[in-house]
Amino acid sequence: MNMNSAMNEYKNAGVNAEVMDANPHRLIQMLMDGALDRIAIAKGAMQQKDVAVKGERISSAITIIEGLRHSLNKDAGGQIAMNLDDLYEYMASRLMEANLKDDVEMLDEVADLIRKIKSGWDEIPANLKQ
Repeated sequence: MNMNSAMNEYKNAGVNAEVMDANPHRLIQMLMDGALDRIAIAKGAMQQKDVAVKGERISSAITIIEGLRHSLNKDAGGQIAMNLDDLYEYMASRLMEANLKDDVEMLDEVADLIRKIKSGWDEIPANLKQ
């Protein structure tokens, strides 16, 4: 096993352990962080003209966003959940368009939207986190 392989295994083990111990609130934070990481890597790949990595990372970010979208409880969340649903759908669409057009600004737009949602999520008081 080479050093890169060993590091990847170590990182995966750490993430898996964190997921197993995480409450639902923390899992959402981790998903948002994961989407941001993938968008950042896609942006670098786009700038370096690495089509394969760009496409893979954008696809992965879309999958995460769709997961966030499908985790919404629209009955309990009311209008906020409906608005988030629309926003997640918009972000997934913008990522697909960014991939097709090699548009870094669209990636930045989606990353900024995720950061804004995440900052609100991060501000939820501890006694309300499940």
